[in-house]
This record gives sequence, structure tokens and C-alpha cells, in this order.
Amino acid sequence: MSAGADFTGKVAVVTGGSTGIGRATVAALAAGGARVVYCSHDQETVAAAAQALAEYGPAVTGVTADVRSAADVERLMRLAVDQYGGLDMLVCCAGVQTYGTVEDTTEAAWHRVLDTNLTGMFLAAKYAVPQLRARGGGAIVNISSVQGFAPESRVVGYSVSKAGIDALSRSMAIDHAADGIRVNSVAPGPVRTPLVTVDGVRDVDPGAATAPDGPDHPAANGRGRMAEPEEVAAVIAFLCSDSASYVTGTTVLVDGGTLANPGHVLLSR
Repeated sequence: MSAGADFTGKVAVVTGGSTGIGRATVAALAAGGARVVYCSHDQETVAAAAQALAEYGPAVTGVTADVRSAADVERLMRLAVDQYGGLDMLVCCAGVQTYGTVEDTTEAAWHRVLDTNLTGMFLAAKYAVPQLRARGGGAIVNISSVQGFAPESRVVGYSVSKAGIDALSRSMAIDHAADGIRVNSVAPGPVRTPLVTVDGVRDVDPGAATAPDGPDHPAANGRGRMAEPEEVAAVIAFLCSDSASYVTGTTVLVDGGTLANPGHVLLSR
């Protein structure tokens, strides 16, 4: 989190907040004094996160919700308002990765990744914006990916969804500037999370039809190191803070220099 960031009196919703970047973001915002509601579609990870975040006590609430469901997302925003009095920040981290070309990706897999990664953020914003407006404005941060700019092979659905997130964020930034709502996206490179890596290397077959839920995970071999979730969460927290009051409609790369050099050697070690 940026030095001196103060979220006292602020309320946040974090989708996909039970693992990885999402959980680190919940912790960063709560450590700054925010009250946070987070969700996951998986009850077990919600419970595990509740234990990990127990130090923040009643300031953090975890619930089960599927971002593909308008009813679930509307309920999530209403919970934040009813329990904590309003909504000031929305961070959308929920996502899945699928593998395949346009030829071998099934329609079901295509819809799953687009519905989760892109439509899920559309729905979250749809129900969050009125609440943010009611508080005089706020911040939305959506997690995209370097793969929206430079995809690996065989990730057509995932890369399309992530590029769409950046476009969605820019459109919302324009549409809701007059409401005092800032909207940005964060594009991580490879990030070390339990769902993605085992001993620092890829734990899924790159030829598999689907990969575990989580952020991008290019192989660590030859790439210096992966980011820690907390490093990405610090950027998210900055974008949510008053220190970023003039930052909107942009995508912030947190990729260790992945896109800066074609050899894909991470510059940050």
C-alpha cells in the first residue's frame, strides 16, 4: 500500500478476494482502515481467507457469490451498504484462465471465461456505480493482464477477456467522470499464488483445456521471478487512494518489465 494511505471511513468490495491478489488487496485496504466485503464462488476459500484475515475482525466480511450472477452481485453490493453504510471502492479480481485456440476452445469454455472475467466486472460495476455515486464518487480497479497486450499461445479466450477489461475500464472512466468515479485497470505479469504455482513453476499443463482460477502464470523459468500478490495489491491500494486522485482511464502494468523487453527477462529481481 502506498505510504500514508488512509482508508478510514471507506468501504470496499473485492471480488475474488479469498485468494492471491484479491486476498492481498483485502488485507492492504483493511490495514489502511477500510471496511471490506470480499467474495468468492468457493465457500472453502472464503472460510480459509476469513481465518487469514481474522486480525481485522468485524471490519472484513467474506461471502460466497458468483460474479456471473446478477442477483449474487447485486446482493454483494447491498451487503456492503447495509453492513457498513455505503460503498467507496470496488476492486474486481475474480477470474479464470482457459487454454485453447479458436479451433479447439469449446463454446462452453469460451462463455465461462468471458462470463467470469469480463461480464463479471460489468455486473459488479453496474451495481456498484449507483452506490459510489451516492457517496459522492469513488474508485474502481479492475484486474486485467499483460496477456491482454501480448498473449501466450493458446489463450484466446483469456487474452480477449483481459483486453476487454481494459476497454471496459476506459469506457467507464469516461462515462462516470462527472460522478467523481475514477476507473483504472491493473495488468499484472506472472504472480506467485497457491492456485498458480508449486515451488515457483507452472503447476498446470499448458496444453490443458482449463487452468485453475487465478492470475496469469507464464512459466517462471528464465524470467527472473514472479511478483508476490502483495506487490500487486500495493498498486491497487494506491489507485484506490486519494493519492491517485488524478489517475483514471488508464492501465497500470505490474509485470516486472515483461512487456518492455521481447526476451521476457524480468527486470525486477
